[in-house]
Amino acid sequence: MKIQNRPYLLIIVLLTWISAGNDSRVLSAEVTRQSEWRAAAGSVVITPEKSMWMSGYAARTKPSEGKVHDLFAKVLIIEDAKGQKIVLITTDLIGITPALRDPIAARLESEYQIPSAALLMNASHTHCGPELREKKASRRGLGGDRGAEAREYTQSLVKKIVKHVGETLPRLEPVTLKYSYGRAGFAMNRRLPTPKGVINSPHPEGPVDQRVPVLSVARPDGSVMAALFGYACHNTTLSFYQFCGDYAGFAQEYLEADHPGMVALFMMGCGGDQNPYPRRTLDLAKQHGRALANAVETALSVKQSRLIHGPLGIAMDDVELEFATPPSREELLKSQETGNKYEKSHATRLLAQLKERGGIQTTYAFPLQVIQFGNDLTLVAICGETVVDYSLRLQSELKSGFGVAESVEPIVWVAGYSNHVFGYLPSLRVLKEGGYEGARAMIYSSYPGPFTDSVENRVTSKIHHLTEQARQAVKK
Repeated sequence: MKIQNRPYLLIIVLLTWISAGNDSRVLSAEVTRQSEWRAAAGSVVITPEKSMWMSGYAARTKPSEGKVHDLFAKVLIIEDAKGQKIVLITTDLIGITPALRDPIAARLESEYQIPSAALLMNASHTHCGPELREKKASRRGLGGDRGAEAREYTQSLVKKIVKHVGETLPRLEPVTLKYSYGRAGFAMNRRLPTPKGVINSPHPEGPVDQRVPVLSVARPDGSVMAALFGYACHNTTLSFYQFCGDYAGFAQEYLEADHPGMVALFMMGCGGDQNPYPRRTLDLAKQHGRALANAVETALSVKQSRLIHGPLGIAMDDVELEFATPPSREELLKSQETGNKYEKSHATRLLAQLKERGGIQTTYAFPLQVIQFGNDLTLVAICGETVVDYSLRLQSELKSGFGVAESVEPIVWVAGYSNHVFGYLPSLRVLKEGGYEGARAMIYSSYPGPFTDSVENRVTSKIHHLTEQARQAVKK
């Protein structure tokens, strides 16, 4: 009898051993997954405490009059298993200036040993925020020292943000990272071709990127600590005199209300030539915010999300862009006499540059950044008001030749409006077509005029180089 039962006992023992082995491997995989990343997130109010000149529209005639809701800077810190950190900071601001980023980067490096390349700052580009660009504030202000006001606000931002990063760092805890995406349909190309050239008007047939990328940061108990999401569309539903985060602000507000304890961070994509439609009312801003929040909810709830592994690879460098031949002194003097008020102001600035430097600037170096998450996600951060062509092109090109498992390509997420928002960054197509984003917008800056035809090739070549650096770094 005992001899007859031995095979069955052996089978039971083997099955128990296999089951225990499988359980231990599953447990080991779960522990590894949870120990791959640590993260912490938070937000700080950056609404000006007093009325200020507002950013975004040159036609403004008076300072702010109250607020619809608060403006925020939000922080997401992610650390890989090697202890390497990145700091992502999203802001309800018109742009990121060197006067804001440089001192923040310097202090994070000196106080917390976080290198500048590991800091990604992005602006939502709301046109209902404070004017923090000192020179523009000085030019636009009606009475009072608006330049000093902008400078003081920027200095207060530096202190607030650095302090908040310092308060967030000790709260790092184990998390898992997952990526998915939804879609929102309110972004529309705004470059309408006409017999007289491109005009700023809805162009339903123009290129768009209506994807809503989402990176969820979840604790071991399944609760979502943070959701980083993006969209490629000007944050310009509104044009009134109250501080407001526009559609991006409402989307974050709705998500945080529906997920208590979660920090929602909006990262502007390549929306330089995209506008929300329809627009111009508060109800429409809320409607677009709800549409974007719904797209994020869809991404958070899908079962086909991609688990994001480490380690981190980081690369950052400047790209030198060339301006077209600047106007001569005689042409500038003529513009001073015969141009409209913006052309006159632009000519005056260039003449001052000519006098001070003996020449007009012909090149400028702008920052580009790539953050690689293992073999799974490539996050590209581009300077300036980046047009949608960059997002569409880089998503296509950067997926190839990465050497990951067959049938698995790295996700490519392209953010514009990052680290230095100097003005418009056109593609070659947009540059040749002309119009506002291609050339005319330069009259509001201190740059001499449009870029040369090399602009897109220089930017994309540098991004390919940085991507290779970042991807090689994760293999070390």
